Amino acid sequence: METTSRVGAQGPAGEAGAAAAQDAAQSGPGARRSVDGYLLASFPWYGLDEAYSGPRWLMQVGAAADGTVEHGSTGHGEEPSLRGEKTAPAEAKQRFAVVVTVASRPVRRSADGTGVLEATSVSSAAWLAGSGLLSSTWPAQMERALRQDWLDQQTALAWELADHLEEPAWSTLSLPVDGVPTDFRYRESEYGWVLAGSAEGVHLGAYGRGMSAYGMGFSVIKDLAAYGS
Repeated sequence: METTSRVGAQGPAGEAGAAAAQDAAQSGPGARRSVDGYLLASFPWYGLDEAYSGPRWLMQVGAAADGTVEHGSTGHGEEPSLRGEKTAPAEAKQRFAVVVTVASRPVRRSADGTGVLEATSVSSAAWLAGSGLLSSTWPAQMERALRQDWLDQQTALAWELADHLEEPAWSTLSLPVDGVPTDFRYRESEYGWVLAGSAEGVHLGAYGRGMSAYGMGFSVIKDLAAYGS
């Protein structure tokens, strides 16, 4: 995940994890935003292709310190309840899929010139997708005092998994991107599924539950108005 680190030093995973967790929480359920932030991006946004005919909704974009839009998410299906809310059993089985678009960026100087920003990668998309899934599947019945410990533990696990996409925890799933078969790294858990891959000029992540990832397709969003709240 893109983070700021001092020149000549690699940013620690803990700092990167905290930043990405915050981004994911802000772009999670209930954090719907206007189309304005999306229009500032220099890269195309992706969502489910036209084969999907259900509800679509905007979430939130993430930006660097200088205001450059770096990533964002678009939702499909039933918008998940806010984490920490007590949900009825039926609501806990909501069907949704979120597509995360991450700009493909090389290593570069930070806006203030004091550090460097790490290059984005498929792992960046996998990390944001994994963190987003956690923000959508907060265990409602867990005691409040234990929730932060749970989130810290699961966030660390998501970070570790995203950093090792070639390991057996992940499988390969081929899905169409703008009609072209594309390989994604894919994994399932008790909370839902996560996948990540690359497209032209961007890295793509996705997460969901109740909606099967198999048979999904992704495409550039031609009209963001279709995602208007």
